[in-house]
Amino acid sequence: MRLATDKLAFGYPGKPVGRDVTLAVQSGEILCLLGPNGGGKTTLFKTALGLLKSQGGAVTIDDRPLAGWSRRELAQRIAYVPQAHTAFFPFTVLDTVLMGRTPRMALFATPSQADREIAERALGDLQIAELKDQIYTEISGGQRQLVLIARALAQEPEILVMDEPTASLDFGNQVLVLNHIRALARRGIGIVLSSHDPDHAFACADRVAMLHDGGLIRLGPPREVVTSESLRLLYGVEVTVVQPAGADHPVCVPAIAGPA
Repeated sequence: MRLATDKLAFGYPGKPVGRDVTLAVQSGEILCLLGPNGGGKTTLFKTALGLLKSQGGAVTIDDRPLAGWSRRELAQRIAYVPQAHTAFFPFTVLDTVLMGRTPRMALFATPSQADREIAERALGDLQIAELKDQIYTEISGGQRQLVLIARALAQEPEILVMDEPTASLDFGNQVLVLNHIRALARRGIGIVLSSHDPDHAFACADRVAMLHDGGLIRLGPPREVVTSESLRLLYGVEVTVVQPAGADHPVCVPAIAGPA
């Protein structure tokens, strides 16, 4: 499966955010979108998913225009993990994850035993099975983020779009999620994720896109795209990219002034 944008312009009524963004992700590939706060990453994702109306250009799925897909068809093929989620009803964690099965169920149907097994497996994969009977609104922000990822996995998507999936997680859970992302790609799922941490691009991505002020400024393999020069352009800070001895990939070391 292939999700692509062609010269996409995006934003809100009377407020353009980005323009001329051409990207694509296909089955088994991981594309990492890097950019500063306010750079347009979330708005780009929502437009590519049809949650916001595009202001120009095109979005296609398997070369078929986005408008030619029903919402149910899209939900059976593409899952979205938002950056933040506000819940008002006291659903259990398991019930929240089971909501990911809705596109696979008949109208007004109740979850089957197979649906429950898929939901519980998603929780187990993310090592949070013990939370299944807890109330979603009462667990920590980091735990809620893992539950949202589990809900997306329960959809059994072909493409997974993740808006800063590690933002609320501690270091251990960040590593868990990045390893799981790589495992999903090996199973053939195409993944697009955004991050503020360029080290995550080195850790898991096949390609990196840099979005700044709504425009695409770099696109390519991590070792070619994530450089000291491009990070200075993107974030306005001095960063050294180094390859530690024995490490699998480079790391980014920011220049931080010591005590005066």
